[in-house]
Amino acid sequence: MAAAARSIAGFTEPVKYGVSLSPVSIRHSLASARYGYRICSLSMNGCEGDPKIPIGTVETRTFPAVGTPAMAMDRLNWAISELKSDPPGFSSGIIRLEVPIQQQIEAIGWLYAQHPLPRCYFSGRKQSNPLDFFLDFTNGDCQNPRGHKLVSVAGVGSAVFFQQLHPFSLDDWKCIKRFLSRDCPLIRAYGAIRFDARTKISSEWEGFGSFYFMIPQVEFDELEGSSMLATTIAWDDTLLWTWENAVGMVQATMSQISSFVAKLQKEVPNGFILSNYHVPSKASWDIAVNRALQMINSGKSGLIKVVLARSSRIVSTIDIDPITWLACLQVEGQNAYQFCIQPPDAPAFIGNTPEQLFHRKCLSVCSEALAGTRGRSGSEAVDLQIERDLLFSPKDHLEFTIVRENIKRNLELICKMVLVEPKKAIRKLPRVQHLYAQLSGRLRSEDDEFDILNSLHPSPAVCGFPTEQARQFIAETEMFDRGMYAGPVGWFGGRESEFAVGIRSALVEKGVGALVYAGAGIVEGTNSSLEWEELELKTSQFTKLIECEVPLS
Repeated sequence: MAAAARSIAGFTEPVKYGVSLSPVSIRHSLASARYGYRICSLSMNGCEGDPKIPIGTVETRTFPAVGTPAMAMDRLNWAISELKSDPPGFSSGIIRLEVPIQQQIEAIGWLYAQHPLPRCYFSGRKQSNPLDFFLDFTNGDCQNPRGHKLVSVAGVGSAVFFQQLHPFSLDDWKCIKRFLSRDCPLIRAYGAIRFDARTKISSEWEGFGSFYFMIPQVEFDELEGSSMLATTIAWDDTLLWTWENAVGMVQATMSQISSFVAKLQKEVPNGFILSNYHVPSKASWDIAVNRALQMINSGKSGLIKVVLARSSRIVSTIDIDPITWLACLQVEGQNAYQFCIQPPDAPAFIGNTPEQLFHRKCLSVCSEALAGTRGRSGSEAVDLQIERDLLFSPKDHLEFTIVRENIKRNLELICKMVLVEPKKAIRKLPRVQHLYAQLSGRLRSEDDEFDILNSLHPSPAVCGFPTEQARQFIAETEMFDRGMYAGPVGWFGGRESEFAVGIRSALVEKGVGALVYAGAGIVEGTNSSLEWEELELKTSQFTKLIECEVPLS
């Protein structure tokens, strides 16, 4: 940890879960309105507190289930009023009020109907959990006591946010963890971290800082077979963010919340792309790839692989709405993560990424190696031949092996055991297929979570190898700011955390357009024109949505 510290209605009585602690010191900040959204203006930056001092109380209060979102809103408003008249006896704390809804409702449809900022969305992959194998080693204490099986989470407003300009550090992680508890597993901080915090932040990414996380004020949870509406109140007297301030702001946010849930068609209106400006251009891309190959082939720099990326500014004849786009992307990848992070005064960072960075559940942790890319074919025979070409390609095998072995070494530093299974396989997505392997292990301590994040990012899959040489090459070569593209995107929880790699992503500003990002790995044997075609393939999930109306429902 020493090395890590230096870097990255029937209104009946609710059931209570929680633990009493002691106070913490946090300040509040003020955000301004832009982009036509209503800003939930006041909140506190948890990173300005003392990570050594815990907050006074962390609680979850669950009320009886209701039939509709409107009924859930009524019950929450009543509960907030009751709390306001009988405040908790702590100078600091965080309380989550939640109302189950007796029907499964899409969280993204709820989010589409809301207008306050900031907002967030996170949807996990629809595949079996590889951590199940390791739960035997956790003495059974990791299971969620209330059996929640989250499908996706949407949130607006921030009960508390976490943001700085300096690189994400151990203290920042501790500041986030102070607001979380194993006894309150659904109090989570959702957000993203820059790919490289040492590079200058460009204007389009200024609202994110070096990292941005938020615990939502109002949250809609889509569960398997049901749903849940929740609100979270966080406060601290010592930094002028009192209980009265916090509960007042939650009431103000609730007054802006709609109980309407949109039935999204998961398709965009007819339209086409007016302009698609790439940075770098094809000519500049060829120069950068050839320069990288010269360094790799010379052997003098030690560089074995570097991942170069492209930013494409898209302007279309239709108004691109980030939530509509995200809903369309859900159909593009049932075996992928979908996310949206939008701070106040910032565009929305959305994505549909197939790549997991890590998933921790108590002492169990898993990650994965993903590298090498081929397209898909509508013909089963042709698709199988493409798969075989990928499996037996020396260039792609080299790229994949670099990624897998690097992740394995990093996990072995913090795990008692590490399993790699399968050694090399194919993961198929609607448009592309990749070489793939799953890695699982058992941590020595849950406090090693920051070390996981710090060691696994950036992986050779999005940066290169050796890491520092590749990072420097990217910083010197690329002519745009990656921002959160290829950085960690996900959430921290009290007993569980999960992060994806922010690839297959875009920065979207409604009424303006989008910046779409994609990258390709450069190793010995790379052909720059083929890699450019790979970039086109990866960004096609975005561009195809605009070029014509696509029935995705």
